[in-house]
Amino acid sequence: MKLSVEFPSVSYRWGPEGIIKLAQAVEQIGFDQLDMFDHVVMGHPTDTRAAPMYPPQMPIMEAIVMLSFIAAATDRIGLGTEVLVLPQRNPTLTAKQVSTLDTLSGGRVRLGVGVGWQESEYEALGEAFGNRGRRMDEAINLLRRYWSEESVSASSDFYQFEAIAMEPKPPQGGALPIWIGGSAEAAMKRTGELGDGWLAISQMRDEQVVASKSKILEYAEAAGRDASSIGFQMMLDTPPRDDAGKGFYADKERIFAAAERIQGFGFEWMAINMTAIFQAGARSVEELVEQVADVHDALHQRFD
Repeated sequence: MKLSVEFPSVSYRWGPEGIIKLAQAVEQIGFDQLDMFDHVVMGHPTDTRAAPMYPPQMPIMEAIVMLSFIAAATDRIGLGTEVLVLPQRNPTLTAKQVSTLDTLSGGRVRLGVGVGWQESEYEALGEAFGNRGRRMDEAINLLRRYWSEESVSASSDFYQFEAIAMEPKPPQGGALPIWIGGSAEAAMKRTGELGDGWLAISQMRDEQVVASKSKILEYAEAAGRDASSIGFQMMLDTPPRDDAGKGFYADKERIFAAAERIQGFGFEWMAINMTAIFQAGARSVEELVEQVADVHDALHQRFD
């Protein structure tokens, strides 16, 4: 069993020192991975647009900048995104940013990517929403090429350039892991054909998870890939939307039941949502550290 945490953007309220203190504590506790949530903006509801999934006032720190800041203060823990909305970002710039982060962190990056759901965010960033899936596939291939090839050219409906060099290469090179988030059929196909792992959401029904994993493995085998090399991760619980949800991380039996469910799917990774712990009442660095350490230790004592 490997454990990841989704690091809370709300930590900004404790200042740079608080962010570093929290990140270092997560590493010292023994977590394997620290991931950042990604959104650049949130759209307000309008006459023609429904309210977004999250409140527009929700504080969200930029994922790659935060990970770079945390990388300088940590030594071992993996650093990643869960997930970066890749098609709304320029893939050449993203390749350079991720390569630089991997270089400065000593090869600790795992990039999680997804197509996103917020059309207004794409509009604010000047990118098309309707073709984001096709651009996602091309962008993943471009990232790997930039990280491994001496000269990169592209000629497609979306990206056109000739003989471009990107140096230095990241320590992990083209093998820098790219994990795919999403629950649609296209995400299963993308994971099987292009991804190193799948980031599943906890709200999926059991039969949906089982079927999705099976599809991923089938797509991988059909593409001539080693299906056994694909990793699988699921979050124990997402940020609560009601009072009942706020009690999740305070209830060991609910945590253990979620962990047993994930292990039953044959997933080797589980993720803890620190924002959910904050929402449930842990409103200081010290309280967050105490509670996330308790969850980490309880899981390892129960399942190792």
